Amino acid sequence: MTEISTLKDFALQVRRDIVRMVHAVQSGHPGGSLGCTEFATVLYNDILQHNPKEWDMNGKEQDLFFLSNGHISPLWYSVLARSGYFPTSELATFRKLDSRLQGHPTTHEGLPGVRIASGSLGQGLSAAIGAALSKKLNNDERLVFVLMGDGELQEGQVWEAAMFAAGKKVDNLIATIDMNGQQIDGATNDVLPMGDLKAKWEAFGWQVLSMKGNDLEDVRATLLKAKTQTGLGKPILILMETIMGHGVDFMMAGHKWHGIAPNDEQLADALKQNTSTLVDY
Repeated sequence: MTEISTLKDFALQVRRDIVRMVHAVQSGHPGGSLGCTEFATVLYNDILQHNPKEWDMNGKEQDLFFLSNGHISPLWYSVLARSGYFPTSELATFRKLDSRLQGHPTTHEGLPGVRIASGSLGQGLSAAIGAALSKKLNNDERLVFVLMGDGELQEGQVWEAAMFAAGKKVDNLIATIDMNGQQIDGATNDVLPMGDLKAKWEAFGWQVLSMKGNDLEDVRATLLKAKTQTGLGKPILILMETIMGHGVDFMMAGHKWHGIAPNDEQLADALKQNTSTLVDY
């Protein structure tokens, strides 16, 4: 396992990448990206069994990850680059013409690490289930992970997928929901309350865990626990409590920073709050 101090440094650098990328083109989604930084940091450093140097679309004998809430692409691009999937210098092309780093992840340009186009919310869980079933059919014991946003649970396709996964005992799947309580139009409870999600997912036949998404140690412990629960006949669901904009004080909480970029002064402030020993792109 990676030292916590090393994970913290990695997460700080990822936050620097996120705010710099969004600022450079004055476009993108920093809030959710910052809130899920600890999750992605732990996932790619200590949880996924993956090899960036041998990446291909099939992912045979490797764990797979699908990002359903594709608007937090700045986070994913940063973690992929700093995990060795492509040069960190490419982060400077985020959202620019002819870039592989589109606002929502796509597969058209063949970006290593990305297996589906995402950002049309509600679809990621279905894709992950398909990949998990494919692994079962091919006697591949590796796992499939997927991250969703809490706002996208308002999409009916998520619940159809939830029923299917439990009904077909897709027990090589670990799904995580980013529970920041915010979406583009406001608090999720104001847009459409979703009630007791733990009770709902359990009623749908899933094994449900909870974790503090901005606590590196709890993220790692919970993801490791989730892996021990696979293969027991139920898909795994983690309810991950996060703070939107975590790590940049003026972006924290509320929905304001869901999809707007910092100005020059705000960028400088955000970078000052997140210093790392790693090198900027």
